[in-house]
Amino acid sequence: MIARIGKVRLVILGVLLLAAAWGTHFLWGWYGPGPLAKDTAFVVPDGASVGSIADKLEAEGAVASATTFRARARLLGDKAPIKAGEFSLPAHASGSTILKILQGEQGTLRRLVTVPEGMPAIMVQERLMAQPLLTGTVDVPEEGTVLPDSYEIRRGESRKAVLARMQAAMAKTLADLWAQRSPDTVAKTPQEAVILASIVEKETGKPAERRMVAGLYSNRLRKGMLLQADPTIIYPITRGKPLGRRIRQSEIQAVNDYNTYSMTGLPKGPITNPGRASIEAVLHPAKTEALYMVADGTGGHVFADTLAEHNANVAKWFAIRRARGDL
Repeated sequence: MIARIGKVRLVILGVLLLAAAWGTHFLWGWYGPGPLAKDTAFVVPDGASVGSIADKLEAEGAVASATTFRARARLLGDKAPIKAGEFSLPAHASGSTILKILQGEQGTLRRLVTVPEGMPAIMVQERLMAQPLLTGTVDVPEEGTVLPDSYEIRRGESRKAVLARMQAAMAKTLADLWAQRSPDTVAKTPQEAVILASIVEKETGKPAERRMVAGLYSNRLRKGMLLQADPTIIYPITRGKPLGRRIRQSEIQAVNDYNTYSMTGLPKGPITNPGRASIEAVLHPAKTEALYMVADGTGGHVFADTLAEHNANVAKWFAIRRARGDL
């Protein structure tokens, strides 16, 4: 009898040891280091679940077994759903860590396409086409319809979808700003606001000058004066890309729908994609009598109310250029 009891105890002990070993293995397989050899970008498609994504994790070497990953996730993991997107899985990430990452708690990769203020439409199209993560093709958008900003993209997303978001952002921003416009603006329509803002965007690199430049051009438009904005000469030549040389006299005299040296009023369309700040400047221009401006050598401008003052400022600018050896 005593011997039989001893055997039963040994069997029970063996079972407990096996259960403990299996439990340790089960927990270690969830919380211990995984097989992934290096940091890896992992894509979860729309509509994926933990169950459906396990095979993909095994195929890409992130987990040793899809079956055991599912079981451990079901018993030990959080019940929150996983999210669609692109995630960064670190080397040797545990199953527990991978699940948390795919649930959006950490490690989400943010891929951005940035459209700087003043980037013309042709360069927006080129930037989208140069993104290897995007799919499909996209035409050059209508000038002035893209809001300069940084836009998040997803691997495999279409270029047309990204462009549509950029254009929707501009449409909403313009509608919001137009609703809050000052009665001092010369823009009669939202489109006129974008056209004038595109000139302001190209004419000054100093944010603090935007409202002043907008005020100056507003004054010229009210008086029926030529705007004489150099970027409007360049746009028909390069579609807004840098000219890379000085403007020729023949180009200054060219007659077209953009050159504000040979026509009064606004060009027929924007000459770039203006940012929010330039649109705001046009809709809330500075109260000024200025009609003229010239570069001051620091990236900004000197403003003048009269032609005599302007000529004096021009003389100072030429003196600066001579001292630099530009002339």
